[in-house]
Amino acid sequence: MAESNSDLLKEFCIPTYIFNDETKISDVPDAPKFPVLVFINSKSGGQLGGDLLKTYKSILNEHQVFDVGEEAPDKVLHRVYMRLEKLKQEKDEFASKIHERLRIIVAGGDGTAGWLLGVVCDLKLPHPPPVATVPLGTGNNLPFSFGWGKKNPGTDRNSVLSFLEQVMKAKEMKIDNWHILMRMRAPKEGSCDPIAPLELPHSLHAFGRVSSTDELNMSTYAKLGCTQGWFAASVFHPSSKNVAQLAKVKIMKKHGQWQDLQIPNSIRSIICLNLPSFSGGLNPWGTPNSRKLRDRDLTPPFVDDGLLEIVGFRDAWHGLVLLAPNGHGTRLAQAHRIRFEFHKGAADHTFMRIDGEPWKQPLPIDDDTVVVEISHLGQVNMLATQNCRSKSVRDDPSSTSHHNGEEDDDSDEEDSRNEADEFRKFGAAATFRIPDEVDISQLS
Repeated sequence: MAESNSDLLKEFCIPTYIFNDETKISDVPDAPKFPVLVFINSKSGGQLGGDLLKTYKSILNEHQVFDVGEEAPDKVLHRVYMRLEKLKQEKDEFASKIHERLRIIVAGGDGTAGWLLGVVCDLKLPHPPPVATVPLGTGNNLPFSFGWGKKNPGTDRNSVLSFLEQVMKAKEMKIDNWHILMRMRAPKEGSCDPIAPLELPHSLHAFGRVSSTDELNMSTYAKLGCTQGWFAASVFHPSSKNVAQLAKVKIMKKHGQWQDLQIPNSIRSIICLNLPSFSGGLNPWGTPNSRKLRDRDLTPPFVDDGLLEIVGFRDAWHGLVLLAPNGHGTRLAQAHRIRFEFHKGAADHTFMRIDGEPWKQPLPIDDDTVVVEISHLGQVNMLATQNCRSKSVRDDPSSTSHHNGEEDDDSDEEDSRNEADEFRKFGAAATFRIPDEVDISQLS
């Protein structure tokens, strides 16, 4: 057994000389078939992150295992790829094979995974390394969507070896990458770093002042940009306000023009997502039946079609329909881009979340040009197991028209579930994981 494990690990280990000039190897018979870089958030999952970091460093070359709290992924990947390019120019065939076969493992919450995927997209590589995700957070929507599960993993040697075996067998899938742009008035005095809000998720990893060539032509404003492998945002505000009172929402279809999104007055929260999993495994979009697909010009929720699914919720009771068979929120639209233009003086703040990471966004009362815009940026590669729940436009169309063989019924969810049913289901609210992703209880 020990010998077979040793043979397995040889397929993943990257020699030290790939990372620095201090060591050199020669006459290597063959490069590993699945060389990996491992990124772990040691602070995720309580003590699990730290334990997992130790295990990976003990069974692989410690130079190929990184703690994202110690060194940011963008710096690591830039350094590694620069090194690989240098070795390739020196006609190093071993390095060429590492470059060609490289895979990435990221262990952490959805925010950590989204951060890593954004960094990979920023590199603009001809063939981005595919990414496998270890569920080490609370919601774990990204790992769950691609078949890696949603329960925190074992951190012992055997558990890691089992995961590596899955990485060997995993298939590659494309996933859309998204860019969020925030425009707001920058401070007139003092540093622009950080720009309000002061406590931003680390996945919002690049920001700066707007240039004079910006389409809104506001040189005194600040712009924040981030790239995400997927995006899930919620807009919250006092229960006396609905989304329509807070902001004008515009969407753009593929190759289309901006158009106003008509939002029912009852909607108090909006979720934009590109995964079939939200809040620890729930599916807000659901599976529209064939009539709705036809009449509303909707498509199945693919993860690589360049479209976000936009779903609205009325209040806490409405959120609980997700716990019912075929339950879903109010489907508002599918869009290539979406823009929130916050009304002047409508509120002094709103709450947002990106990949499970929340922040409180101030809304200046004298500023009528606070804008949050999400747009399609590109694609990255994911690794998916046979239990993958995400659907691709490249899949057989006959296999994507149903989700687990079920569609929702023809009636809208508002009409099909009365208050008594909702109260009856409220006992299951603990499974809704409200604190993890969407604090829907604040909306009632």
